[in-house]
Amino acid sequence: MNKALRKAVIAGNWKMNKTPEEAKELIAQIAPLVKDADCSVVTCVPFVDLQAALEATKGTNIGVGAENCHWEKSGAYTGEISADMLAAMGVQYVIIGHSERRTYFGETDVTVNKRVRAALDAGLTVILCVGEYLEQREQGITAELVAMQTKIALQGVSKEELARIIIAYEPVWAIGTGKTATADQANEVCAVIREVIAGLYGRDAGDGITIQYGGSMNAKNAAELLDKPDVDGGLIGGASLKAPDFAAIVEAASR
Repeated sequence: MNKALRKAVIAGNWKMNKTPEEAKELIAQIAPLVKDADCSVVTCVPFVDLQAALEATKGTNIGVGAENCHWEKSGAYTGEISADMLAAMGVQYVIIGHSERRTYFGETDVTVNKRVRAALDAGLTVILCVGEYLEQREQGITAELVAMQTKIALQGVSKEELARIIIAYEPVWAIGTGKTATADQANEVCAVIREVIAGLYGRDAGDGITIQYGGSMNAKNAAELLDKPDVDGGLIGGASLKAPDFAAIVEAASR
Protein backbone atom coordinates (compact mmCIF):
# COMPACT_ATOMS: atom_id res chain seq x y z
CA MET A 1 0.00 0.00 0.00
CA ASN A 2 1.01 3.58 -0.53
CA LYS A 3 -1.40 5.60 1.58
CA ALA A 4 0.34 8.83 0.67
CA LEU A 5 -1.02 8.44 -2.87
CA ARG A 6 -4.27 6.51 -2.49
CA LYS A 7 -6.80 5.12 -0.04
CA ALA A 8 -6.75 1.52 1.13
CA VAL A 9 -10.15 -0.22 0.82
CA ILE A 10 -11.16 -3.52 2.41
CA ALA A 11 -14.48 -4.75 1.00
CA GLY A 12 -16.30 -7.91 2.02
CA ASN A 13 -18.11 -9.84 -0.69
CA TRP A 14 -20.64 -12.04 1.07
CA LYS A 15 -21.76 -13.76 -2.15
CA MET A 16 -24.95 -15.83 -1.66
CA ASN A 17 -24.80 -16.00 2.12
CA LYS A 18 -26.79 -14.70 5.10
CA THR A 19 -30.45 -13.88 5.62
CA PRO A 20 -31.36 -10.30 6.58
CA GLU A 21 -31.40 -11.20 10.28
CA GLU A 22 -28.06 -12.96 9.99
CA ALA A 23 -26.69 -9.92 8.15
CA LYS A 24 -27.64 -7.65 11.04
CA GLU A 25 -25.95 -10.01 13.51
CA LEU A 26 -22.72 -10.21 11.52
CA ILE A 27 -22.50 -6.45 11.00
CA ALA A 28 -23.15 -5.93 14.73
CA GLN A 29 -20.13 -8.15 15.39
CA ILE A 30 -17.91 -6.47 12.79
CA ALA A 31 -18.70 -2.80 13.54
CA PRO A 32 -16.98 -2.43 16.93
CA LEU A 33 -13.93 -4.32 15.68
CA VAL A 34 -13.31 -1.95 12.74
CA LYS A 35 -14.49 1.37 14.19
CA ASP A 36 -10.95 2.78 14.34
CA ALA A 37 -9.88 1.56 10.89
CA ASP A 38 -7.38 3.66 8.96
CA CYS A 39 -8.86 2.46 5.68
CA SER A 40 -12.26 2.36 4.02
CA VAL A 41 -14.42 -0.59 5.08
CA VAL A 42 -17.22 -1.86 2.85
CA THR A 43 -19.60 -4.79 3.09
CA CYS A 44 -21.19 -6.03 -0.16
CA VAL A 45 -24.25 -8.17 0.50
CA PRO A 46 -26.99 -10.02 -1.41
CA PHE A 47 -29.87 -7.88 -2.66
CA VAL A 48 -32.26 -9.18 0.03
CA ASP A 49 -29.83 -8.09 2.76
CA LEU A 50 -29.24 -4.53 1.55
CA GLN A 51 -31.94 -2.86 3.65
CA ALA A 52 -30.85 -4.73 6.75
CA ALA A 53 -27.21 -3.82 6.10
CA LEU A 54 -28.03 -0.16 5.56
CA GLU A 55 -29.88 -0.08 8.89
CA ALA A 56 -27.18 -2.01 10.73
CA THR A 57 -24.36 0.23 9.50
CA LYS A 58 -25.99 3.55 10.46
CA GLY A 59 -23.61 5.49 12.66
CA THR A 60 -20.66 3.26 11.74
CA ASN A 61 -17.72 3.68 9.35
CA ILE A 62 -18.89 0.76 7.18
CA GLY A 63 -20.12 1.42 3.65
CA VAL A 64 -22.68 -0.83 1.97
CA GLY A 65 -22.45 -2.29 -1.50
CA ALA A 66 -24.40 -4.61 -3.78
CA GLU A 67 -22.91 -7.57 -5.64
CA ASN A 68 -24.16 -6.67 -9.12
CA CYS A 69 -26.50 -4.39 -11.05
CA HIS A 70 -28.14 -4.30 -14.49
CA TRP A 71 -27.18 -1.79 -17.18
CA GLU A 72 -30.74 -0.60 -17.92
CA LYS A 73 -32.68 1.77 -15.69
CA SER A 74 -35.84 -0.36 -15.93
CA GLY A 75 -37.56 -2.81 -18.23
CA ALA A 76 -38.44 -6.44 -18.87
CA TYR A 77 -35.43 -7.98 -17.13
CA THR A 78 -36.96 -10.44 -14.70
CA GLY A 79 -34.85 -10.94 -11.60
CA GLU A 80 -32.52 -8.02 -12.27
CA ILE A 81 -31.87 -4.88 -10.19
CA SER A 82 -30.94 -1.49 -11.65
CA ALA A 83 -28.21 0.83 -10.40
CA ASP A 84 -30.85 3.52 -9.85
CA MET A 85 -32.76 1.18 -7.53
CA LEU A 86 -29.60 0.63 -5.49
CA ALA A 87 -28.82 4.34 -5.31
CA ALA A 88 -32.40 5.11 -4.24
CA MET A 89 -31.94 2.76 -1.28
CA GLY A 90 -28.78 4.54 -0.18
CA VAL A 91 -26.35 1.89 -1.40
CA GLN A 92 -22.91 3.39 -2.11
CA TYR A 93 -20.93 0.65 -3.85
CA VAL A 94 -21.48 -2.14 -6.37
CA ILE A 95 -19.27 -5.02 -7.45
CA ILE A 96 -19.18 -5.47 -11.22
CA GLY A 97 -17.55 -8.18 -13.31
CA HIS A 98 -16.81 -10.66 -10.53
CA SER A 99 -15.34 -13.87 -11.91
CA GLU A 100 -18.35 -15.85 -10.67
CA ARG A 101 -20.64 -13.57 -12.67
CA ARG A 102 -18.43 -14.02 -15.73
CA THR A 103 -18.09 -17.79 -15.27
CA TYR A 104 -21.60 -18.83 -14.22
CA PHE A 105 -23.88 -16.10 -15.58
CA GLY A 106 -22.46 -15.15 -18.96
CA GLU A 107 -20.95 -11.77 -18.11
CA THR A 108 -18.71 -10.49 -20.89
CA ASP A 109 -16.27 -7.60 -21.08
CA VAL A 110 -18.92 -5.69 -23.04
CA THR A 111 -21.73 -6.21 -20.49
CA VAL A 112 -19.31 -5.37 -17.69
CA ASN A 113 -18.64 -2.04 -19.39
CA LYS A 114 -22.37 -1.37 -19.73
CA ARG A 115 -22.92 -2.10 -16.04
CA VAL A 116 -20.00 0.13 -15.06
CA ARG A 117 -21.51 2.95 -17.10
CA ALA A 118 -24.94 2.49 -15.49
CA ALA A 119 -23.49 2.39 -11.98
CA LEU A 120 -21.47 5.56 -12.50
CA ASP A 121 -24.49 7.32 -13.97
CA ALA A 122 -26.44 6.41 -10.83
CA GLY A 123 -23.75 7.91 -8.59
CA LEU A 124 -22.39 4.60 -7.27
CA THR A 125 -18.76 3.70 -6.64
CA VAL A 126 -17.76 0.65 -8.67
CA ILE A 127 -15.57 -2.22 -7.52
CA LEU A 128 -14.49 -3.50 -10.93
CA CYS A 129 -13.15 -7.06 -11.01
CA VAL A 130 -10.59 -8.33 -13.52
CA GLY A 131 -8.50 -11.48 -13.56
CA GLU A 132 -7.31 -14.55 -15.42
CA TYR A 133 -8.04 -18.28 -15.40
CA LEU A 134 -5.29 -20.74 -14.51
CA GLU A 135 -4.76 -21.82 -18.12
CA GLN A 136 -4.35 -18.19 -19.16
CA ARG A 137 -1.70 -17.66 -16.50
CA GLU A 138 0.07 -20.82 -17.65
CA GLN A 139 -0.06 -19.51 -21.23
CA GLY A 140 1.74 -16.38 -20.08
CA ILE A 141 -1.01 -13.97 -21.15
CA THR A 142 -2.08 -12.65 -17.74
CA ALA A 143 -0.83 -9.11 -18.36
CA GLU A 144 -2.41 -8.85 -21.81
CA LEU A 145 -5.72 -10.31 -20.64
CA VAL A 146 -6.05 -8.14 -17.54
CA ALA A 147 -5.07 -5.06 -19.55
CA MET A 148 -7.76 -5.85 -22.12
CA GLN A 149 -10.43 -6.43 -19.48
CA THR A 150 -9.55 -3.14 -17.81
CA LYS A 151 -9.55 -1.12 -21.02
CA ILE A 152 -12.90 -2.50 -22.22
CA ALA A 153 -14.55 -2.09 -18.82
CA LEU A 154 -13.50 1.57 -18.65
CA GLN A 155 -14.50 2.51 -22.18
CA GLY A 156 -16.41 5.80 -22.03
CA VAL A 157 -15.36 6.48 -18.43
CA SER A 158 -13.94 9.96 -17.89
CA LYS A 159 -10.93 10.81 -15.74
CA GLU A 160 -13.27 12.56 -13.32
CA GLU A 161 -15.46 9.44 -13.06
CA LEU A 162 -12.39 7.28 -12.46
CA ALA A 163 -12.39 8.66 -8.91
CA ARG A 164 -15.41 6.40 -8.30
CA ILE A 165 -13.70 3.26 -9.61
CA ILE A 166 -11.88 0.73 -7.45
CA ILE A 167 -10.26 -2.12 -9.35
CA ALA A 168 -10.02 -5.59 -7.81
CA TYR A 169 -7.49 -7.99 -9.30
CA GLU A 170 -8.89 -11.45 -8.66
CA PRO A 171 -7.11 -14.37 -10.33
CA VAL A 172 -9.98 -16.76 -11.04
CA TRP A 173 -7.85 -19.75 -10.03
CA ALA A 174 -7.60 -18.28 -6.53
CA ILE A 175 -11.30 -17.55 -5.94
CA GLY A 176 -12.78 -19.87 -3.34
CA THR A 177 -10.08 -22.48 -3.98
CA GLY A 178 -7.87 -21.72 -1.01
CA LYS A 179 -5.06 -21.00 -3.46
CA THR A 180 -3.59 -17.54 -3.28
CA ALA A 181 -1.31 -15.68 -5.61
CA THR A 182 1.99 -14.99 -3.92
CA ALA A 183 2.44 -11.44 -2.71
CA ASP A 184 4.87 -10.83 -5.56
CA GLN A 185 2.43 -12.25 -8.15
CA ALA A 186 -0.41 -10.11 -6.81
CA ASN A 187 1.75 -6.99 -6.78
CA GLU A 188 3.03 -7.65 -10.30
CA VAL A 189 -0.47 -7.76 -11.81
CA CYS A 190 -1.72 -4.83 -9.73
CA ALA A 191 1.25 -2.87 -11.11
CA VAL A 192 0.27 -3.88 -14.66
CA ILE A 193 -3.25 -2.56 -14.05
CA ARG A 194 -1.82 0.66 -12.63
CA GLU A 195 0.27 1.17 -15.78
CA VAL A 196 -2.82 0.58 -17.94
CA ILE A 197 -4.66 3.31 -16.01
CA ALA A 198 -1.65 5.62 -16.34
CA GLY A 199 -1.61 5.01 -20.08
CA LEU A 200 -5.32 5.78 -20.40
CA TYR A 201 -5.69 8.67 -17.97
CA GLY A 202 -2.22 9.92 -17.04
CA ARG A 203 0.40 9.16 -14.41
CA ASP A 204 -1.48 10.91 -11.62
CA ALA A 205 -4.55 8.77 -12.27
CA GLY A 206 -2.47 5.60 -12.27
CA ASP A 207 -0.84 6.58 -9.00
CA GLY A 208 -4.15 7.57 -7.44
CA ILE A 209 -6.40 4.60 -8.24
CA THR A 210 -7.07 1.99 -5.55
CA ILE A 211 -6.29 -1.54 -6.73
CA GLN A 212 -7.34 -4.38 -4.45
CA TYR A 213 -6.30 -8.02 -4.45
CA GLY A 214 -9.23 -10.41 -4.41
CA GLY A 215 -8.05 -14.03 -4.41
CA SER A 216 -8.47 -15.80 -1.05
CA MET A 217 -7.00 -13.00 1.06
CA ASN A 218 -7.43 -13.99 4.68
CA ALA A 219 -6.35 -13.08 8.20
CA LYS A 220 -3.08 -14.98 7.86
CA ASN A 221 -1.82 -13.69 4.50
CA ALA A 222 -3.33 -10.18 4.46
CA ALA A 223 -0.35 -8.40 6.02
CA GLU A 224 2.13 -9.83 3.50
CA LEU A 225 -0.10 -8.98 0.53
CA LEU A 226 -0.92 -5.49 1.78
CA ASP A 227 2.74 -4.77 2.40
CA LYS A 228 3.29 -4.70 -1.36
CA PRO A 229 3.37 -1.21 -2.88
CA ASP A 230 0.69 -1.74 -5.54
CA VAL A 231 -1.82 -3.74 -3.44
CA ASP A 232 -4.19 -1.17 -1.92
CA GLY A 233 -6.65 -3.40 -0.12
CA GLY A 234 -8.70 -6.51 -0.63
CA LEU A 235 -12.00 -7.82 -1.94
CA ILE A 236 -12.63 -10.46 0.70
CA GLY A 237 -14.81 -13.54 0.17
CA GLY A 238 -15.00 -16.27 2.81
CA ALA A 239 -13.09 -14.34 5.47
CA SER A 240 -15.66 -11.51 5.32
CA LEU A 241 -18.24 -13.86 6.84
CA LYS A 242 -16.21 -14.23 10.05
CA ALA A 243 -16.04 -11.04 12.07
CA PRO A 244 -12.63 -11.69 13.72
CA ASP A 245 -11.02 -12.66 10.41
CA PHE A 246 -12.44 -9.68 8.54
CA ALA A 247 -11.38 -7.36 11.35
CA ALA A 248 -7.85 -8.79 11.24
CA ILE A 249 -7.63 -7.93 7.53
CA VAL A 250 -8.92 -4.41 8.20
CA GLU A 251 -6.31 -4.07 10.94
CA ALA A 252 -3.57 -5.16 8.52
CA ALA A 253 -4.74 -2.48 6.08
CA SER A 254 -4.77 0.14 8.82
CA ARG A 255 -1.10 -0.15 9.67
